[in-house]
Amino acid sequence: MGNRGMEELIPLVNRLQDAVATVGRCCRLDLPQIAVVGGQSAGKSSVLENFVGRDFLPRGPGIVTRRPLVLQLVNSTTEYAEFLHCKGKRFTDFEEVCHEIEVETDRATGTNKGISSIPINLRIYSPNVLNLTLIDLPGITKVPVGDQPADIEYQIRDMIMQFISRENCLILAVTPANTDLTNSDALKLAKDVDPQGLRTIGVITKLDLMDEGTDARNVLENKLLPLRRGYIGIVNRSQKDIEGKKDIKAALIAERNFFLSQLAYKHMAERMGTPYLQKILNEQLTNHIREILPVLRDKLRRQLSSLEKEVAEFKDCRPDDPAITAKALLLMVKQFSVDFDKKIEGSGNQVDTVELSGGARINKVFHERFPFELVKMEFDEKELRREISFAIKNIHGIRPGLFTPDMAFETIVKKQIVKLKEPCLKCVDLVIQELIHTIRQCSHKLGRYPKLREVTERIVSSYIREREGRTKTQVLLLIDIQLAYINTNHEDFIGFANTQQRCGQLYKKQPAGNQVVRKGWLTISNISIMKGGAKEYWFVLTTESLCWFKDEEEKENKYMLSLDNLKIRDVERSFMSSKNAFALFNTEQRNVYKDYRLLELACESQEDLDGWKASLLKAGIYPDKCTIEEETECIHSFSKDPQLERQVETIRSLVDSYMCIIHKTIQDLIPKIIMHLMINNTKGFINTELLAKLYSEDQTALMEESLEQAQRHDEILRTYNAISEALNIIGNINVNTVSVPLPPPVDDSWLHTSHSTSSSHWQPFSGRPPYNQSGQAPILPVESKGSSSSAPPIPTHHGIPQSLSGPSSAGTSVFTQQTRSKSTHAPTTPRRPPPAVPGKPTS
Repeated sequence: MGNRGMEELIPLVNRLQDAVATVGRCCRLDLPQIAVVGGQSAGKSSVLENFVGRDFLPRGPGIVTRRPLVLQLVNSTTEYAEFLHCKGKRFTDFEEVCHEIEVETDRATGTNKGISSIPINLRIYSPNVLNLTLIDLPGITKVPVGDQPADIEYQIRDMIMQFISRENCLILAVTPANTDLTNSDALKLAKDVDPQGLRTIGVITKLDLMDEGTDARNVLENKLLPLRRGYIGIVNRSQKDIEGKKDIKAALIAERNFFLSQLAYKHMAERMGTPYLQKILNEQLTNHIREILPVLRDKLRRQLSSLEKEVAEFKDCRPDDPAITAKALLLMVKQFSVDFDKKIEGSGNQVDTVELSGGARINKVFHERFPFELVKMEFDEKELRREISFAIKNIHGIRPGLFTPDMAFETIVKKQIVKLKEPCLKCVDLVIQELIHTIRQCSHKLGRYPKLREVTERIVSSYIREREGRTKTQVLLLIDIQLAYINTNHEDFIGFANTQQRCGQLYKKQPAGNQVVRKGWLTISNISIMKGGAKEYWFVLTTESLCWFKDEEEKENKYMLSLDNLKIRDVERSFMSSKNAFALFNTEQRNVYKDYRLLELACESQEDLDGWKASLLKAGIYPDKCTIEEETECIHSFSKDPQLERQVETIRSLVDSYMCIIHKTIQDLIPKIIMHLMINNTKGFINTELLAKLYSEDQTALMEESLEQAQRHDEILRTYNAISEALNIIGNINVNTVSVPLPPPVDDSWLHTSHSTSSSHWQPFSGRPPYNQSGQAPILPVESKGSSSSAPPIPTHHGIPQSLSGPSSAGTSVFTQQTRSKSTHAPTTPRRPPPAVPGKPTS
């Protein structure tokens, strides 16, 4: 090629292939290469052996090539072969090479004709080859043999497509001359992935086996079904020659003599044969490599950049060095502490946009779940009034009471305060769950060291459990403090004087104006199937009403429900639905929605359910514990005495007023107690004491990687090093070279037309050109070398050039053109004289 920089390009790609082949699929590069495609017995193996000049490929009946063979040919002064899976071992006996291919194939596919897409990498050094990289793919077969599956044809096709569909893969489409070109499996696959014909090189084999009086001249001159890169004809050894161990060098001489002696091919003999094919492939592959090197370099740089951050975490890790291990432990604990702080405080640059986490979930417990649990504990109106009535009667004893007793108020209030213990302790439990969940989230980065992660979670969780006891003790102490002294002189307490004016109004306050409380999607789940079944609507809850619309635009209002006399109750989850539901009902036994007494609403998650309950609570809709069914009167029912009823109402209002004060106090102090005794103390423990606790453990065991992590660690490092090596390899090559331009366009209309035609529509046809009106066969002009003009357009018929679609006869090859005698009519246009053959006079 006369260009040293260009000659180094193919070995460069060979080194790149070796660099990335050892790291598997995690570093897939679309490297330039040539894929050899063809049907069974098309002569693919013979072409490759002719390149090398040695018999080294397995042969036999049926499918022989059952794994892709990546063949790297390297020009060298010595001759030997190397397999990538046998590093360091040189094969000088090519029969051993053949045996090794068979053994390696059976290792992955079995011994009964199975196939595999895992390639075998073989490199051959020889003074008889040009630098070249080819992939020998399994031949296309139709009928399964052995233990091959019934869809073997499609499996092989998929395997071939994996290689030839890559933009950087040149396609060597091998077709025997004694078959119909329009039925060529290789050309069909090539045109599927390369409809413009930019990557396809045609090879015509078995020219010496064509019927007498026929030739493939039109095909080789690129007139019949033209390709932009053209066709090259070769003559392989026959089966008899192979069985007779005919020397490949002698076969190449015979091939040369064949082209020089055949009248149809004599004028193009210099552009035919195995040596010329090898030279053309070398040139075209080299130019192809040169064109894609900048793109390949950019891709490698992007891959390297994406790995650098991950590699930086462990590329200097040495478990056998105590100093480095201690430093790594320190850094990981520090990062764990920072992550925990960010999760709780809500700061940081990595904000979760998928779900609530850490501090946000704890905030929801404090301000949605906890207030709702407090309200749920006390609203059983009938039971409360009954208890007040019994308390008043028992205090008066045998004497009729004239005044409302203070003792009844204090007794009922204390009983209500004691009930607050349960929701307060539940609040502590919910926060503990969220803290432990946050700890597990933050320890995810320690997953590289399973033992360290396990011990860290155990130590911190144990500390949280320790703080749980102290926090719950403090919460119970707060309840006991409230029980110790009932402060009826509190500024917010209404007192006996204002009881009548404020009676029943404490929980009936409405916010000023009709304010929006919550919006979201809910499903009305109790609509019968006859009326359309469950439907999802966009709900808008305000302080006065509950409306639902068709969608979020809120243009089509489906219904507006007033909140007056509404209460909420839980609904058991149906076995046919996974959604969480609640129901709204009217306390006056009226229909809530159309002819429904209950309006059952369902949401996707428990989180949404809790949020809607808290929002309804803000809007003044409270939970109800009483059943709608009427309760039977019992002997313990309190009397209908008007004086007693007034006293009960007075005590009831006083209890409401005082419990409102207690609720405010509890809602304010419980989160503060939990924050101080549990959350802040846990943060302090992680910052100051966790590292010391871990240092007291066996550091060697703590910093031992899991098997999976060690494998992943090794794989990432190998990928990183392979890409770095590949970039260095590319950086050392001189790309300021002179390349041969792609051949000018040809009339490839047959590719575009046939590309949209089913393969079942292909019909065999004769290769004879049609005659003009004078009975002469027109000769299509051949482009001069270096011309950029395309061949004149050829009319087509059913995807076949009309100028080539004469009448056909059974068994006639597409390559067939009757050899005419010298008395054949002269062509209407002069033919360009054939190139001179060295050592022979030009006729």
